[in-house]
Amino acid sequence: MSTNRRVIDTTPERVWDVLTDGWLYPLWVVGASRMREVDPGWPASGTRLHHSVGTWPLLLDDTTESVECRSGSLLRLHARAWPAGEAEVEITLEPEGAGTLVTIREDARTGPGKLVPSPLRQPPLTWRNTETLRRLAFVAERRAG
Repeated sequence: MSTNRRVIDTTPERVWDVLTDGWLYPLWVVGASRMREVDPGWPASGTRLHHSVGTWPLLLDDTTESVECRSGSLLRLHARAWPAGEAEVEITLEPEGAGTLVTIREDARTGPGKLVPSPLRQPPLTWRNTETLRRLAFVAERRAG
């Protein structure tokens, strides 16, 4: 499982506000290009984000489902990106001084991506989530002002 960590210079509540605003998903998630719909009650367990992956004109419509949510501290997702498959993603928030330690753990869950040996699939996930955390920091820190 790929694990990335970053301290974001704002409170856990402000980071959580970004994570729970489904319409902001493409701003911070690498690969998500647009939102089509956010289920009412997001991010309650069982609710979904309806997004597209890719670059126009080669967009694929897909979904990300919340499978566990602990307000302010944990968001566990099943992120679909077919035909590559589905990923298990866990995002945790912990206070770190005046900021927030955000950890993202991700790995292939189903589909062709799961067939790629772990040592080969982890480096691209690590790179992707380094950028994802950078984008999340940009959004959360600027909303804090």
